[in-house]
Amino acid sequence: MSQPLDPEMFTGCSHVTSPFRIGGKWTPKIIRCLEAGPRRFSELEVPLRGITPKVLTETLRSMERDGLVTRTVHGGIPPRVDYELSTLGRTLLAPMAACCAWAAAHLPELRDARDARDVRDVRNVRDVRAAHGSSAPAPALARTHETGPGRKTGPPSLSPNVEAS
Repeated sequence: MSQPLDPEMFTGCSHVTSPFRIGGKWTPKIIRCLEAGPRRFSELEVPLRGITPKVLTETLRSMERDGLVTRTVHGGIPPRVDYELSTLGRTLLAPMAACCAWAAAHLPELRDARDARDVRDVRNVRDVRAAHGSSAPAPALARTHETGPGRKTGPPSLSPNVEAS
């Protein structure tokens, strides 16, 4: 049996949304969890904080459909189900490592570019409202696309109550 997954295995990871997309939101983390060998559903839940059982099930099914993981049902009561990276799934490990290295090296530039774009988006909304004579206050862009000091999670969004800095 392999070592248990570290519940903190993703704690040091940047929570900035990656510019690279492999499958869905959780697919890269599931691939990392399966890198060392087969895992049961309950083992995968440990480091994947925030994922619901429904979303984990849907993601694993999607990955199985795409040929990235294999699902093995072992007899018994209750039946034991293991998930493992397929040969095709393992081919993603090297490109994912390269993407992680690139993102780590360019994270400040990535944040700066996203922040600059967010500020431009807010200005554009304000300009449009001013041109149309809207008396409603122009919304400021909530910085919700990253985490860290003073940052929240989630996609960037317009919020009438949060000023962009």
